[in-house]
Amino acid sequence: MNGLLDSSRDISHKKMKNPRFAFRTKSDSDILDDGYRWRKYGQKSVKNSLYPRCYYRCTQHMCNVKKQVQRLSKETNMVETTYEGIHNHPCEELMQTLTPLLHQMQFLSKFT
Repeated sequence: MNGLLDSSRDISHKKMKNPRFAFRTKSDSDILDDGYRWRKYGQKSVKNSLYPRCYYRCTQHMCNVKKQVQRLSKETNMVETTYEGIHNHPCEELMQTLTPLLHQMQFLSKFT
């Protein structure tokens, strides 16, 4: 019985994996603007590939999202981007776009 309890306790203490998703984009540039700010923290050569894989972290404080970017060797016009994690803050580019609209809505709400 103790063995069963110990194994269930080990399962509950396992680290939850961050969700991952990837997509391919047709682009001449390796750096794609997704609205977030990124800091490059590494790059490595990939076996059987002409292009390196680049590693980035979100620059927002306390956000642990990472992304990998790599150009495909067989389809050189395609860039594969893999995200790991979910941002815990709004997209900066979106907020820059919405801020004037939100201020206008607040101004107009004073008259209703």
